[in-house]
This record gives sequence, structure tokens and C-alpha cells, in this order.
Amino acid sequence: MLIVAGSIVAEPGGREPFLNAVQPMVAATLEESGCHEYAFTPDPNDDNRVLLYELWDDQTALDGHFASAHMADWQETRKRLAVTSASIKKYLISSIEDLG
Repeated sequence: MLIVAGSIVAEPGGREPFLNAVQPMVAATLEESGCHEYAFTPDPNDDNRVLLYELWDDQTALDGHFASAHMADWQETRKRLAVTSASIKKYLISSIEDLG
């Protein structure tokens, strides 16, 4: 399995339009094979920041996501949004322990 996580910073006032615009892509992605979690959430400590969390079966599933039509549509939509920066990383999971 792998995790994709990071943050996106919007210009002041740009976080809500970003979150609204990304919802169709989130809904479509959650239907993809190999996707367990896919969420863009507002950072409770920063009014301009959005947190991203994804959980995938493997690289093949993630590659399929990147090749999807809804991801291509999102990339075009994202260009019109007031995003100032993004930091997104992929983490490979070597083991899992239940903590709760």
C-alpha cells in the first residue's frame, strides 16, 4: 500500500472555491479500483491551507488514477484556482499496526 499526503495553500479567500471545485474529482476517485481513502480537508489551523490524504493499494492503482479522465479534467480546473503552493509526497508502507 501507499499513502499520498500533503498540503495546498490558496490565496486568501481561495480555500473554499478550491474545496468546492475539487469535489467532483474526489467523488470520482473514491470509485476507482485500489483507492481506499481520498480526502481534501480544510486545515483547522490555517484559513488558506488544504490538507490532502490518499490511501492506495499500490502504484498500479495510483497510476490508473493519474491516467483517469477526471484527473485530467481536474488538472485543467486547478489552473484556474487561486493556489499559491503545493507540497505533496508519496509514502510507501512497509508495515501496518493497529493503534486504535
